[in-house]
Amino acid sequence: MASVFGHGFVAYTVAKVIDSKSNRLLLFLAIGSAILPDIDVIAFKLGIAYAHPFGHRGFTHSILFAILWSLLLAFSLGKSRKLIFTIVLFLATISHGLLDAMTTGGKGVGFFIPLDNSRYFFSFRPIKVSPIGVKEFFSEWGITVILSEFQYIIVPCFIILTVLFVSKKVNS
Repeated sequence: MASVFGHGFVAYTVAKVIDSKSNRLLLFLAIGSAILPDIDVIAFKLGIAYAHPFGHRGFTHSILFAILWSLLLAFSLGKSRKLIFTIVLFLATISHGLLDAMTTGGKGVGFFIPLDNSRYFFSFRPIKVSPIGVKEFFSEWGITVILSEFQYIIVPCFIILTVLFVSKKVNS
């Protein structure tokens, strides 16, 4: 998986690109939604196998989960902006699986669970897989992850946000 930092930064960028006036609630929900799919790591503690549909990178990383989660949040918290909330939260949530499919480790992402339990990776996999757990993250491995995320996530997001900012200034 990518780290919580990488997932959160992508969600922030998505929210700002789709809705440049994103309020704090939408930004908070987008970042939380991008991190949420890794709640499935509790499957390890529950004895659920990695390859099980509810194992790590399973259902919570699927397109169906992203749809259901974004609709739930949009219709309960979106007020008059349900469509914007749904789009931003769907993209933020699904971005988690997309980033994980670009990592160097794991057993793939179950994008189509429950229709298909297969796990997938992209052919382009430059992001170093993040360790599970805080202790392991503060190690040489964690530094390697941060450096790869800086190159393949943070810098591209920063460029997108800069272009967005500059274009807003030019158009105002």
